[in-house]
Amino acid sequence: MEEDTDFRIRFSSLCFITDHVGFHGTIKSLPSDFVVIEIDEQGQLVNKDTDEPVCKMSEILPEPNNFAKKTKLGFPNLSFEEGSNQEVSTFVRCPDVDQNRQSGSETEETINDGTFQGEEEKVYVLGSLLDEKTNELLNQFACDIKEKWNSKSELTEPSPEFSLGRILDKKRRAILHSAIRQKFPFLLTVGKNSEIVVKPNLEYKELCHLVSEEEAFDFFKYLDAKKENSKFTFKPDTNKDHRKAVHHFVNKKFGNLVETKSFPEANYNVGNPNIVITVRFREKARKHRKRSVECQERKVIYTAFTLRKENLEMFEAVGFLAIKLGVIPSDFSYAGLKDKKAITYQTMVVRKVTPERLKNIEKEIKKKRMNVFNIRSVDDCLRLGQLKGNHFDIVIRNVKSHTNDSANLRERILEAIENVKNKGFVNYYGPQRFGMGRKVHTDQIGLALLKNEMVKAVKLFLTPEDLDDPVNRAKKYFLQTEDAKGTLALMPEFKVRERALLESLHRFGMTEEGCIQAWFSLPHSVRIFYVHAYSSKIWNEAVSYRLATYGSRVVEGDLVCLDEDSDHEHFPNGKVHLITEEEESANAYSIHQVVLPVLGYNIQYPKNKVGLWYQEVLSRDGLQTCRFKVPVLKLNVPGCYRKILKQPHNLSYELKEERGGDVEAEGSHTDEATLSLLISFDLDVACYATVCLREIMKHDF
Repeated sequence: MEEDTDFRIRFSSLCFITDHVGFHGTIKSLPSDFVVIEIDEQGQLVNKDTDEPVCKMSEILPEPNNFAKKTKLGFPNLSFEEGSNQEVSTFVRCPDVDQNRQSGSETEETINDGTFQGEEEKVYVLGSLLDEKTNELLNQFACDIKEKWNSKSELTEPSPEFSLGRILDKKRRAILHSAIRQKFPFLLTVGKNSEIVVKPNLEYKELCHLVSEEEAFDFFKYLDAKKENSKFTFKPDTNKDHRKAVHHFVNKKFGNLVETKSFPEANYNVGNPNIVITVRFREKARKHRKRSVECQERKVIYTAFTLRKENLEMFEAVGFLAIKLGVIPSDFSYAGLKDKKAITYQTMVVRKVTPERLKNIEKEIKKKRMNVFNIRSVDDCLRLGQLKGNHFDIVIRNVKSHTNDSANLRERILEAIENVKNKGFVNYYGPQRFGMGRKVHTDQIGLALLKNEMVKAVKLFLTPEDLDDPVNRAKKYFLQTEDAKGTLALMPEFKVRERALLESLHRFGMTEEGCIQAWFSLPHSVRIFYVHAYSSKIWNEAVSYRLATYGSRVVEGDLVCLDEDSDHEHFPNGKVHLITEEEESANAYSIHQVVLPVLGYNIQYPKNKVGLWYQEVLSRDGLQTCRFKVPVLKLNVPGCYRKILKQPHNLSYELKEERGGDVEAEGSHTDEATLSLLISFDLDVACYATVCLREIMKHDF
């Protein structure tokens, strides 16, 4: 691979806060030279095995919560009010489909047997239960939603809604719920305190991206009917990758209620068999489907575990675990990302998987240099930043003085470590956040997404490196041909993200809309990661400019954090204070309190040269009018504030000499011996060990 000269120049130009000379050395010679252990919110290292017995649970998922909260899954823009008296119904028919059509899916025997009331009867019910004006407004609301969807424009927060008012009669409310969902399958109703509120049903829209609207129509109709021993069959499909996408969607959204299986179509051609996906209600779900919404709400299974991985990218590890457990990557949650070339320990939580099931794959995942332990049931998923920090045990090999530095090396090391212990280090985002060493950096993809350049972002994502291996040969083939199907045949199975993207491109095409759908094949956490990478790059440049311009003085127009105990980036604008001229003169604040904004729609900029710098950079990158929202990808970036300086905690170190690969105690001097530095420390959330080492060593990696 060619050396990433551009990135190295850019990162090496970032300034330091300390003034010692430093030294030279090599990190990450081996994964075992860089050990990262997460520190949980209670201050405990997560690599300690608690020997807690695996909780015995049934492999059958808990009772379905049916439709009570289903629409929230995967759609953060569609919010519901919390409350035990909330009723939710989903809609299951499409008014745009010809009522005289013949379904391509073989559903006539299962759902088209006269069980359901026809469109005309539902219209009649609505007309008899609603006054003429309300009925007219409801129809107009439905038309407006469908028109926006058909025009490809996305609904942005807050989600539009239409109230039918309070309906005191419970039976009348139930009939209205049913009548509306039969007429408008792309809407849903929320009932609270006798009021019926109508909102867009984004699950219906998402399914229409995978199958025809006719199939989506019949599928939601099947779900709503809840007919005992019934089944639903999608149209025959020869594309295995597309069938996999449909399986994933149905299981993700309705896995507690139904199960899916693939079967050869009756009378299929042996040379080119058509496969159909059949959906049926789970046994327990069918028995209890008549229960009220309150009784149907059951706790989703969440299983927590500690993941140990070695020399493995975190997203690749999650993708492999997802395949082995039969779930999708977005079912995993974690508190933070971890290095690739390292041994890392972190807590994760997976949905819809029992502790027993996770325990059963331990032997398989060891082949991928992974291990899981401390497996236990928990009540909820993890959030990014839900940790106290990280502990690092690092070996720096081949420690030498910088060129033309004749001072004693051990004195240089002691000086550097003590300096950073006392003064801290500039809190840059580390080079691994940007994909250092690659032709395309993550911030470049993020910039393309912010500028709504979806095709460009996909091409950047699939840009190959100068390596002759299966992954890069597949990427090279795609950029040359844009043949997603052919590229899928070349792309190794373990490249889960690349394959998911290619499957969508094969389905929807290499158009702007097709690329939007392709990005939706990746979890929200992955999509937002690239946008955050761009914001992080700008923050790095901003803090370097700030220190080069004003040094360690706190000046008028600076922003400071008023919360002395805050170790996190996410604190409200109310905790951020703008320095006045009088406060600058009085030296009222220290440099360790100064923060800079990480780009987003809900931040304020410094009122000095740094604030002007931000505006110039955004203009340079074509983002002068950017609101840091990408509605078509459901990405909203509010922004946050980050302290410009941080300090390591519990820092300790030891110098050792090694010869011929063996590490010996200091003092056994030989002519061939090289010096190694073993250093350990703790860092707060979102701090990078490589950045701390850069400040200590005055050396870029």
